[in-house]
Formats: sequence, structure tokens, C-alpha cells
Amino acid sequence: MEGVDDVISGYSGGTKETAKYDVVSTGRTGHAEAVLITYDPSKTSYGQLLKIFFSVAHDPTTLNRQGPDTGPQYRSAIFYVNEEQKRVAEAYIKQIDDAHVLRDPIVTQVVALDKFYTAEGYHQNYAVQNRANPYIVNVSDPKIEKLKKMYPGCVRKRKHP
Repeated sequence: MEGVDDVISGYSGGTKETAKYDVVSTGRTGHAEAVLITYDPSKTSYGQLLKIFFSVAHDPTTLNRQGPDTGPQYRSAIFYVNEEQKRVAEAYIKQIDDAHVLRDPIVTQVVALDKFYTAEGYHQNYAVQNRANPYIVNVSDPKIEKLKKMYPGCVRKRKHP
């Protein structure tokens, strides 16, 4: 996506000591699986990122679930870094809910980013490095295709390992 400089897989919430996939996946650490997006706001707006998050990334109306994955570590959350991001995210959610765009109300949490812990190396660029993984084929790839259709030009070419 033009203007997105980096996307890092990781965890938000919880503690540094428990920010490890095998522990986070128990659902008892307080972490949420998350991505840290570094972007150039002169090329990509925060609003554009929110549009993609709510229309492509996942179902924001399901509590503690992303596709087949369940538990509080899969909760829908936006971790904001300043009051402007908080205001915009909350207004965006209110607008979608008030217009009844989705069948159910949005359950996405809007929470201040306290800490972000980078996930283990094997989680970075996971889809590129695990092309045959059933989750990638059945969940991630269809989302990329949806993204390409809804927002042409937003998908960068994959970097192959």
C-alpha cells in the first residue's frame, strides 16, 4: 500500500515476559495479537487504514474471534497512539453503527497503546513464508483478494523469501 512503510506482527497488552506466542495463545496473558503499522499520513490516511480494518481485515462484530481463531487474544481492537486517532476511530465506529452498515454492532475496543511487543521472527511475513499453510490459503489469501477488489492499488507485490 502506498504510504505504508512497515507492518510488524506482535502483541499489545500484557507483559514483556509473557509476550511469546505459545503463552499468548493460552488467552490468559492479557495480550491481543496485533500488527504495528508505520505509515506516511501524507500518502495514506488513518481513515483509509480504518476503512480497510473494518471492511477487509476481520469481522468487527464478533467478540474474541478472528476467523477460526477464538479467545481474548483475538479480540478486535484498535490501539491508538494519540487522542486524534482515538477520536477518529470512535467516530468511525459510531458512524458505521448508526448507519446499520453491519448486521450487528461493532465490538472493537479502542484502547491506548501502552506497549507493543514484536512477535517471534517466524511470525513476520508469515503468509509469504508459509504459502501452503491452510490458514493462509483459506483465510488470509481471500482477504487479500477482497482487498484488491475493494481497494485497487492498495496491495504491494509480495516479497518472496
